Amino acid sequence: MKITVIGAGAVGATTADNIARKNFAEEVILLDIKEGFAEGKAQDMMQTAALLGFDTKIKGVTNDYLQTAGSSIAVITSGIPRKPGMTREELIGTNANIVKGVVDNLVKYSPDIIIIVVSNPMDTMTYLAYKSSGLPKNRIIGMGGALDSSRFKYQLANKLNASPGDLNAIVIGGHGDTTMIPLINKATWNSIPVKDFLEENEKEEIVQKTMVGGATLTALIGTSAWYAPGAATAAMVESIALNQNKLFTASVYLEGELDESDICIGVPVIINKNGWDKVVPIQLDEEEKAKFKASATAVRAMNAVLTESNII
Repeated sequence: MKITVIGAGAVGATTADNIARKNFAEEVILLDIKEGFAEGKAQDMMQTAALLGFDTKIKGVTNDYLQTAGSSIAVITSGIPRKPGMTREELIGTNANIVKGVVDNLVKYSPDIIIIVVSNPMDTMTYLAYKSSGLPKNRIIGMGGALDSSRFKYQLANKLNASPGDLNAIVIGGHGDTTMIPLINKATWNSIPVKDFLEENEKEEIVQKTMVGGATLTALIGTSAWYAPGAATAAMVESIALNQNKLFTASVYLEGELDESDICIGVPVIINKNGWDKVVPIQLDEEEKAKFKASATAVRAMNAVLTESNII
């Protein structure tokens, strides 16, 4: 199986590295627009193969989409972070043009491809990828919820002194500090509700720390995180490649699910060889429903920039 990762920055390179180490792909193409950048990252990773025991071939290329031809799965990490003084509209406009060009090239050379979108603002870029690609909705997936859910488990594990692997907890809604919804009342510790172990103030603290997880890391290290985003993306790629039928929260195109339509937003889905196979029904209480509705409204406001700017 051939897998392409667009963008050889920290998140893209970490995604490629994780995929290679799992040893389920025959070849990973790492593409970047900066001359020699992807080639250098690929060589560096390939020089770990003998030490780590993987046989996946990693090839770096500079802006040559012909090299991606025949890819089964592609990951898009391209785009720029929001800079001081930059408006939301400017960020969306810049990244939208980048992502749209990437999607067009990927589909041109790999018409049966499944695309995972990591670029921010992630829900809006996923919506753009679906609208501009012409692909079936199940072949366009936004990664954000998988990352947010992993950060949620990290906070729960710290508070409970538990193994993260023993926790089941998901975050739905938009991939943003104010739009994500950690479902703490539905989280379990080996089937036991975590709320049985926590006071109300502790639950609120965990939710708040989860929601600002990305911003917290940016403040600490001076840039966006890459290890957890790369691992989350690689896990989704693996579930597609190996048809694992794993449940992730992912941003997908809704047509009535959770009472929302014509939007890409984080909901629980099954990920397998088809891309996302189905939305998993989830019963929300009235407070959770209201938060999800508010999250969808915020995401739609971001999406409106695409039409106002004549991008879609």
